[in-house]
Amino acid sequence: MKMKKTLSLLLASALSLSLLAGCGSKPAGSQAGSTPPAGSTPPAASQTGGKQYDGVTINMWSMWSSGEPQANVIEAAAAAFKEQTGATVNIEFKGRDVNKVLSASLEAKEKIDIIEDDYQRIANTYPNILDLTDMAKAVNYDSFSYACLNNQVIEWVGHLNSIVEQPQIGGFFYDKAAFSAAGVTAAPATWAEFLDACQKIKDSGVAPIAQDAAYCDFAFYHQLTRHLGEDKITELDMNGGWSGTKAEQAAQDIIDLIGKGYFVDGAPDEFPSSENKIGFGQAAMIVCGNYVTAEVDTQTGSQVDWGFFNYPAVDGGVENSAAYAGANSLAITSYSENAQAAFDFIIFLTTGEMDQKMATEAKQIPADTRNKAYPSLEGSVEALLATEKPMTWCAGFHANTDLKDTIKSLCVELFEGKYATGADFCKALDALY
Repeated sequence: MKMKKTLSLLLASALSLSLLAGCGSKPAGSQAGSTPPAGSTPPAASQTGGKQYDGVTINMWSMWSSGEPQANVIEAAAAAFKEQTGATVNIEFKGRDVNKVLSASLEAKEKIDIIEDDYQRIANTYPNILDLTDMAKAVNYDSFSYACLNNQVIEWVGHLNSIVEQPQIGGFFYDKAAFSAAGVTAAPATWAEFLDACQKIKDSGVAPIAQDAAYCDFAFYHQLTRHLGEDKITELDMNGGWSGTKAEQAAQDIIDLIGKGYFVDGAPDEFPSSENKIGFGQAAMIVCGNYVTAEVDTQTGSQVDWGFFNYPAVDGGVENSAAYAGANSLAITSYSENAQAAFDFIIFLTTGEMDQKMATEAKQIPADTRNKAYPSLEGSVEALLATEKPMTWCAGFHANTDLKDTIKSLCVELFEGKYATGADFCKALDALY
């Protein structure tokens, strides 16, 4: 999309929701990776001859830090939006700790129009967040976004109150070359297939699995979810009673992986030592979020040909198809005086050319499903679109806030091989209650 284009057929008024369909959304069922229409098109000039939002100022608090790729794209989008609409977007880059100040600032109704943070915090923590349902319907948002993320927000809040900016997916990210050299021709879908792949990779001279201590709880949480489901994990986390449940088998699965020599030497290393071994050709795969691909490539100077597969299903499993999915998202304050202009900027940023710029420069999954993911994340859009019920990031382990850190430490011990059996690990968990 060229930054300067004729906009006369778009919105004639800042509050005319019906014409917001000029965003160029695609009919439901459109395939990811197809050429997007002009998804980032802002409102047109007003009938009085001026730009639609002349004199309007939008204040945004961002979770990024100035100079980061995401921040650079947001600044570029703000400049283009101003040129086309007349609106000024003032951006305060607060960094990852924005959550520490947002609740109080929103409660005090500070002059903020747009906030940017984890979508779960937006849904469940912050006051004075605007219901975006009608605005989203006006641009046919469902047709180019991820149902699993939207539905989760609606389940939490009762309505849509955020727009995804940076979708995330978790599971196994792997080096395609290592799989090919080992004769693994298809991504494993079951635990038996996974064990077979691990043995072939080990026989080829490469360690199958990398594991950093920072993500031991995340990796084990996947195994637990397959055996127990997240609701049961939460129940056990709050009340104890791990012994005698399928948690014993989940822990035994990890112990067996260690016994077979399927983890790379030194695992679990201090972050990011183990994940970097994929870039150095010493390990083949890791359980993590999609950002791991950019981390490894940057830290090691490598260009791994990455692949992705959902965590394998186990026999008799409960949530065998669930995948971790999350997002950093954008929301509008309920007291914003320029809510429509703020929404138009959010859609401008998260669709079309600007979203593709974000996916390319920040090496991420696009928010607009019509765009293409960064090459190392091939398949991630399809995986998110296929996900019906997202897994959380260890939320079952976080239900009992008093034990959260201790349980994480026990998970590290599990991957260190400090427990002879899964039953022993569960006894250690129960001893905490």
